[in-house]
Amino acid sequence: MFGFRSDGKKIKTMDPFMKLTPHIMWDRNDAQVMSLYEINCKGMDDYIFAKRHENNIRLNYMHIVVAATVRLLALRPRLNRFVMNGRFFRRNNIQISIAVKKALLDTAEETTIKLTFDGKENIYEVKDIIDKAVAENATTQAYNNTDKTAKFLTRVPNFLIKLMVGFLKWMDKHGILPKALINVSPFHTSVFITNMKSIKMDYVYHHIYNFGTTSLFVSMGKEKYQPIVVDAETEKIGIAKIMKAGLVIDERITDGLYNSNSLKFFKRLMENPESLENRLEELVPDID
Repeated sequence: MFGFRSDGKKIKTMDPFMKLTPHIMWDRNDAQVMSLYEINCKGMDDYIFAKRHENNIRLNYMHIVVAATVRLLALRPRLNRFVMNGRFFRRNNIQISIAVKKALLDTAEETTIKLTFDGKENIYEVKDIIDKAVAENATTQAYNNTDKTAKFLTRVPNFLIKLMVGFLKWMDKHGILPKALINVSPFHTSVFITNMKSIKMDYVYHHIYNFGTTSLFVSMGKEKYQPIVVDAETEKIGIAKIMKAGLVIDERITDGLYNSNSLKFFKRLMENPESLENRLEELVPDID
């Protein structure tokens, strides 16, 4: 309460115009900005192939996306901010929520996993964390704490659900939502990632939620072959496998130039995954 939260620290000094924006754009869906990034898959494919044949390490696009996101937030920490009740906060850690379908069936349940990182992990450590969490949650018999909490909240009649959710939103707004609920909530996270390519769909621009603290949503689309310019000087055209990613960000957390440079850096990390092999020696602090 009064600017104190268990999941973040209040930022006291902000540019005056940035400080004003949450009072003009109250909700995240007022402030969401959408960007499309086309990622050339050649670097990822070559890297995945090399690691599989050299060391029998089975990487996939999701491992690379999450590892690149962790490295991005570690080195560009302003993206790991959130706005709540007109105040700016920097998050205490890096967390990524991922939607997981328990089976590729219409009737199969969907769950979410929330992964916590310190920011220094290399791609192999990220892979191990993801694989362990998916293995624990991808069976029809598995129910994590998020599932159990949702089930508990929906045991009552509909009008009581509305009252409870409204009360939880009020508590979150004023910084008194219990830490136990924040820990199980997939909406209180640095980034939410959805893998549309796993169900053979193209990218989407997924809205960011007004409940919780998510400031960035990444949607991975199904890769496709398309013409690209392979030589800018000769304007030579070639064919490349491209994965499109739809990114939606809360524009209030930092300025447009910082956002633009950060997302360009994310694209470079994706197309050059070998840069994620080494652990990060030191995090870049989000200086207040």
